[in-house]
Amino acid sequence: MLGLAKMGTCARNIHITNSKLQLEKPESSVGRILEPPLDEYQLGSPWVYDPSTVQVVLPLMIESLVTADTLLSAGTVLPNLAGNSLPGPSQGRNVEKRRIRVMPSSPLTEKVQEVVRLQPRFLVISRVDESENLRCVSPLVLERVISGAAESGVSIRKLCDGTIMIQTDNDIQTAKIMAIIEIPLSPLNHLKVKMEPHSFWFNLRCLWAMANKDPVEACRCQMILVTAFIKILQQQKDENWCLPVMYTVCLDVRLHAIKADKILSTKEHKNKKETLEKAAECLMSCFRICAADNRSSEEFTKRWGMLMLVNQMFKVYFRINKLHLCKPLIRAIEAFPMKHMFSLSQLVTYRYYVGRKAMFDCDYKSADTYLTFAFEKCHKTCLKNKRMILMYLVPVKMMRGYMPSKRVLEKYDLMQFWEVVEAVKQGNLQAFNATMEKHETFFVSYGLFLILERLKVNTYRSLFKTVCQMMKTHQIPIQVLLQALQVMGVSDIDLDETQCIVANLIYEGKIKGYISHQHQKLVVSKQNAFPILSSV
Repeated sequence: MLGLAKMGTCARNIHITNSKLQLEKPESSVGRILEPPLDEYQLGSPWVYDPSTVQVVLPLMIESLVTADTLLSAGTVLPNLAGNSLPGPSQGRNVEKRRIRVMPSSPLTEKVQEVVRLQPRFLVISRVDESENLRCVSPLVLERVISGAAESGVSIRKLCDGTIMIQTDNDIQTAKIMAIIEIPLSPLNHLKVKMEPHSFWFNLRCLWAMANKDPVEACRCQMILVTAFIKILQQQKDENWCLPVMYTVCLDVRLHAIKADKILSTKEHKNKKETLEKAAECLMSCFRICAADNRSSEEFTKRWGMLMLVNQMFKVYFRINKLHLCKPLIRAIEAFPMKHMFSLSQLVTYRYYVGRKAMFDCDYKSADTYLTFAFEKCHKTCLKNKRMILMYLVPVKMMRGYMPSKRVLEKYDLMQFWEVVEAVKQGNLQAFNATMEKHETFFVSYGLFLILERLKVNTYRSLFKTVCQMMKTHQIPIQVLLQALQVMGVSDIDLDETQCIVANLIYEGKIKGYISHQHQKLVVSKQNAFPILSSV
């Protein structure tokens, strides 16, 4: 009893207001009971509940807040602030019973611990209506409302940017404070507010999710972090020092979204690219802020961050197959008067994706220009990147009549194209079809199969050019061209289809001449009947 009485003198101070017991933290650690093992308080997460701050509200009884490490001896005297009768020394056993009820083994305490989830310890209060201001709220009123909701003292700070941050001691306090929806300004006037976790908490939560191999939760927290960062980016005027931070958070949100979609694709999920689409929306929000900063000076404008965001969105749009969304981004970069002053690494990435889009749009001349720039400016040690650029540059060059050498294809491990090159040069349709069937999986995986299929038109041209050179005349019977196609393994074709192929070659400018339907002959020009493909 002497030990209990000594510890009781160092226990927390207790104030009574309106029949409520409110506890203050002790000044020292004297009087703390031995803590049970951590496993009793760990709820499946790295966040461990402190057994010294367990709070319980007992129903159908006087509402009180007590802690597991508060020991009251029979000789403890409590101040009577509200004029209520307090237990005397002879009623110490009642106090002891109340203490026993809140021990960690109590069923009620365990029930509270089971329903409480992981909650942030740092909260930010903001107004719902942008036209209202928190400055009109008295600090005393704000502290009274928050402390009253938490039913205990919490730390309230005003940050340098004017944000009011609340630091809680445990998850129960957080859950109660998060329930605040308005603050009374007067008996008839209330200010609607909202409680949100501080942005850096989501960064910690994201790291925790990554450590636990939960990419879906990591992506969700990273998106919230980007949303919070956007608000900070909007408030900055005539400064762009935070662009490197924007680069990092935007890159992370795209990478987390890719991993999250891989997890969701294995489950029964309707839209397998939903996470990447949401990530693209976050990137677009940052892009709009940077693009709209056209009043700042050249040195401090946020428009220097546009190209990095455009490249990140290109990667997302190509993955989710929404290339039409790239057009406004390309226009915004091309309209930027200092686009040539971006870093070379970002320019190489930008030209690579713009060249790929031009290739899919059948604009082979522009695609050749962009992809050639990317290949030549890419660092010589980045063989993987140069190979990826060459993967699309080779078909574009072939469409324009430039055939790659075998040495280049061997250097970058792209020998799948060599057989196609040989078939197109020789006009060998049978070898062309066999090669496309042989490497179909490879070409489809990189989105090149349909592009290479268009090379069949050039193969027809090479075959007809060979026939014209063999006959040594400018009037070639259509029947001869049909027989040449049948020799090359094209069996299901007739005279009308042969005329259609010839007509398409004439329309595209790959053959100079016309078809005489009366004589069933192809009449070609005596000079340069088969012009160079690069000039077409």
